[in-house]
Amino acid sequence: MHPRNGARTAGAVLRPAAAALTVAALALTSACSSSSSSSSKAPADPAKAVTITVWTGQDVAPEKLLEGLAKQFHDAHPNVTIDISPGAPTTDQLLPKLTAAFTSGTYPDISYNFGSWATQMQLSGRTLDLTDKVKDPAVKWDEFPPAARQTATPNGHVIGFPAVVDNLALMYNKKLFAAAGVAPPTNTWTWDDFRAAAKKLTDPAKNVYGTAYSVSGTEDTTWHFWPLLWQKGGTVVNSDGTKSEFDSPAGVAALTFLRQMAVDDKSVYLSQDDQKYADLFKSGLIGMIMSGPWQLSDNVAANLDYGVTYLPSFDGTNHQTISGPDIWTLYDHHDADRAYWSYQFAQWLTSAQVDPKFNLATGNLPLRSSESDSQEFQDYAKQYPGAQTLFDNLKNATTARPTVPGYVGLSQAVGQAIAKVLQGQGDPQSALKDAAKAADVALAQAD
Repeated sequence: MHPRNGARTAGAVLRPAAAALTVAALALTSACSSSSSSSSKAPADPAKAVTITVWTGQDVAPEKLLEGLAKQFHDAHPNVTIDISPGAPTTDQLLPKLTAAFTSGTYPDISYNFGSWATQMQLSGRTLDLTDKVKDPAVKWDEFPPAARQTATPNGHVIGFPAVVDNLALMYNKKLFAAAGVAPPTNTWTWDDFRAAAKKLTDPAKNVYGTAYSVSGTEDTTWHFWPLLWQKGGTVVNSDGTKSEFDSPAGVAALTFLRQMAVDDKSVYLSQDDQKYADLFKSGLIGMIMSGPWQLSDNVAANLDYGVTYLPSFDGTNHQTISGPDIWTLYDHHDADRAYWSYQFAQWLTSAQVDPKFNLATGNLPLRSSESDSQEFQDYAKQYPGAQTLFDNLKNATTARPTVPGYVGLSQAVGQAIAKVLQGQGDPQSALKDAAKAADVALAQAD
């Protein structure tokens, strides 16, 4: 799984946290409360003095940006005090802290959440239900990418606003392509084009590989696989999230393709961790990688002559990718004033006018489609070549990664299966079959 970019805590990655809300904890909190669209029957008094608590889960630099924005909001609304802090040393650690806070009643009004926690948060019974509110045309909910909206809407309930969006695209080294006499990738490439180019780019004498893939067995291994599965027509889990479905002809076909490149062609650098392949790419030893906006600053810092295109497709038209959106989740304290101002602040923070001051300033993509014309994004795209393609590629992120309890265990099972197959230690069909058994146990136990 890919390293987090500047907007997240140092060293964190876009994956489900190792900690998970247990079934017992979910049952306890659900018994105490349930999602509701308003926190009390009494109407809110917008003029009343109120304090809302925000846990950002951010490292020092992005935290300071958010504190500055919170001050701007307070200056515009003097009766609203925003008690803003990281909430925990890392974003990962927000999950167990929230779990404990649900029990003690000390949970915040707003918290940054990895998207993979969304269903767990909704099932806690502590979240506000914003489903009707975001239907207001003034919210411009449709400006958020489809995958981000899906992630913020677990079990059909909108529980917050998208906080960070990203996606996987194809990045390539222009000099290596020119040296090998290979035409560079385009947005219309097929995976066959990709495979052929990787073979030609590979030069064992120079330790150059056509492409790379992580075999760490982590979510980095898994989530790079999902776009190929989806492009083949497969799904990760069934409609209610109780059974895995990746062990299918689509899954076998996708993994067979990767195995052919890694084992037969030997054109894939098999990275034993989730960072080495990115380092080799920016060092000029790998021709192509699937990566996202977090890679741009490293490429620029390394003076790499690179390009960015959509992911290739199997059928020539479906360039579906994956996004790992995170969200600002809003929580219910049965206080209409706190609920009102939590919503107002979250909507303001993620508006097209304010979002660039956080996301673009920290190296992330804009949240909203309407931000494409902003001066901030134009400056960002000039600084980081390929940013426009990554922004445009959000339209190809049409399927949300599952947020169901048990995804952590499912991801581990799939990641380990992929790693074994790519290292020549098993066949795709058997490996995915075994992974499905372990995944179904994880889903049943919500691990």
